[in-house]
Amino acid sequence: MSKSVLSRVRELAEPEINGLGLELVDVEYVKEGVHWYLRIYIDKEGGVDIDDCAVVSHRMSEILDRENLIPQAYMLEVSSPGIERPLRKKEDYEKYKGELVSIYSSEPYQGFICFTGNLVGLVEDHVILEHEKQEIAIPFERIERAHLTFEF
Repeated sequence: MSKSVLSRVRELAEPEINGLGLELVDVEYVKEGVHWYLRIYIDKEGGVDIDDCAVVSHRMSEILDRENLIPQAYMLEVSSPGIERPLRKKEDYEKYKGELVSIYSSEPYQGFICFTGNLVGLVEDHVILEHEKQEIAIPFERIERAHLTFEF
């Protein structure tokens, strides 16, 4: 799926999901085996339940059918982002201050691609992470992906 189609799905989903008192966390479109999956991840304070997922699934099915953005057959899945919630927006880096996170840069930064540590916050477009007993400032635009990390 092209980046513009994913962007359009996000544009359609976000106001609908926000209107339900939920947050759109992420949208992905992946092929697994012979099947394509459009996955919409939602969240809210205290977590989402099966009813939240069902309502979003029903509403998004109607919207996506009407808009006909995706030409091939696919399965729509709506779920919570899980325990290792991705961090996508700048606001996420403020919301989850103090949490253990893993950040992957798009290219080596200070000799590393992966950083794991406690999230300090976002300062002037840099994510501040306490990594190996020191603070490191990772430019936001260099972050390929990031997520909360759960330690067992």
